[in-house]
Amino acid sequence: MSKLHQVRLNLPASPEDLADLKPGSIVFLDGIVYTGREGVYKKVIEQGAELPIDLGALTNANFHCSPAAAPDGEGGYNVGAVTATASFRFSRWMPDWFETAGARVIIGKGGMPAEDYRNIFVPAGAVYLTTVGYGTGALLGRGITRVRDVFWLDELGIAQAMWVLEVENFGPFIVDSDLQGNSLFEQANREINEKLERAYDGLREPALRRYGETRTRTDEVI
Repeated sequence: MSKLHQVRLNLPASPEDLADLKPGSIVFLDGIVYTGREGVYKKVIEQGAELPIDLGALTNANFHCSPAAAPDGEGGYNVGAVTATASFRFSRWMPDWFETAGARVIIGKGGMPAEDYRNIFVPAGAVYLTTVGYGTGALLGRGITRVRDVFWLDELGIAQAMWVLEVENFGPFIVDSDLQGNSLFEQANREINEKLERAYDGLREPALRRYGETRTRTDEVI
């Protein structure tokens, strides 16, 4: 079995750092990561609000997630876990966000459409990292060393606010898309679909004809 390509990436990541990432690489992050999803995107891109800090000077990693945050009793916050959210919902804001915030590393769940990688991520010199399965929020929380800032908390709420997090050995994440727009998920789905027809070979006619039963893939009910 070949050894997984593992990378520990300092943020902000340089173009040379990102060029070393390939679909399937395992990544851990050091530095600063901020959360930003539709609430932040709408406020900045659609409503024209200024960024509360110079994100580009701090980091270029944007995490699509909801933090499990609670006051620490000393005026700050503790984040015990972070739960990634599905990134495909944010496609329409990504071109402007790349330009406005200088993001080059997007982290989330489930990947984005392959055409978004080719048409949006590649021109921006950006990559996509996905979380490793479900139930890893507490594991990721261990990599958060401090909440540096939180913005728009009262207005947007915990899930939608912008949290600026200091992280160390933060991960693991899997590279879904690289700088060339190659997608691990797209590749895996293509390989699976090429062989899926074989699963129907030799199937007998359904005995009870229950709803959705078929021996032909083209008649599937999904």
